Amino acid sequence: MPEVRPSALPSDDAAARRVGALIKGKWRVDALLGTGGMASVYAATHRNGQRAALKIMHPVFARDPEVVERFLREGYIANKIGHPACVRVLDDDLTDEGEPFLVMELLDGETVRDLWKRTGRRLPVEQVLHVADQLLDCLAACHAAGVIHSALKPANINITGAGVIKLLDFGVALLTDGGGPVAGVALGTPAYMAPEQAKGLADKIDHRVDLFSVGALV
Repeated sequence: MPEVRPSALPSDDAAARRVGALIKGKWRVDALLGTGGMASVYAATHRNGQRAALKIMHPVFARDPEVVERFLREGYIANKIGHPACVRVLDDDLTDEGEPFLVMELLDGETVRDLWKRTGRRLPVEQVLHVADQLLDCLAACHAAGVIHSALKPANINITGAGVIKLLDFGVALLTDGGGPVAGVALGTPAYMAPEQAKGLADKIDHRVDLFSVGALV
């Protein structure tokens, strides 16, 4: 990914100005759900009444083919796994300004990070184990499909009102062939990264980096 000055990325206020806009003449942007390093996510309603989340790439990245490819592959990877904890990506397209976007399953609930902060930075052991059990089941499906998530952290795990987890952000996932990464770059959050991942030792990285991250998360 090219180096981008923080000032070049949209603020939440700038991203919120898209609320109320019509995307491709069919998606009405209802609300800003969050802004990340590569994209902003919005709740939206299709002209046929369907509701979804639109993940729209920041304009500063939209002209870089390599970054666009990485952005779009998130949808292909999540759908390849086919596990109920993976957020479904329904479509991809371009805004009228040429920014790639993904049409994704709209989630309720909150991230584990937000839940943890809301409850005084302390969760009951039973709840932690419930989240970890579902996460490990999802990761088993990911690894069986040859996918290493490689960016696990509380902000990338959504927990619905029914207590069901959804694993987010496959944008930096690694694809494996015989145990070694063949696509992707080992990016992640230092507090949750295995040592070999933090050191950028690509030939040492396999599915166990995800298990290390689950341990750190717990």
